[in-house]
Amino acid sequence: MSAIRSNLKEVMENHDPGLSIRKLAKDVNYHFDSIRRMYKDEMVQYPRDLLLKLCIYFKVQPGQLIVIDEIERSECTTYESNEHQGDKNDS
Repeated sequence: MSAIRSNLKEVMENHDPGLSIRKLAKDVNYHFDSIRRMYKDEMVQYPRDLLLKLCIYFKVQPGQLIVIDEIERSECTTYESNEHQGDKNDS
């Protein structure tokens, strides 16, 4: 099974290993918390204006900031079985 994830952490490390989330937020003039969530891959939706600013800043394409990752089948099966157990408890 596949999942979309943020690759911002790797892009930042390749660009400048000393670059902090706070400095990046200041440099691109964007909310610190939004950049922190993207860095930690906790973001549910990716704002287009943020993607544009990051692409310009790092001189990359959006596909380098957001990537598709393969999730191990065992992880998916564990998640699905836990999800079904919740259904049984609801009845």
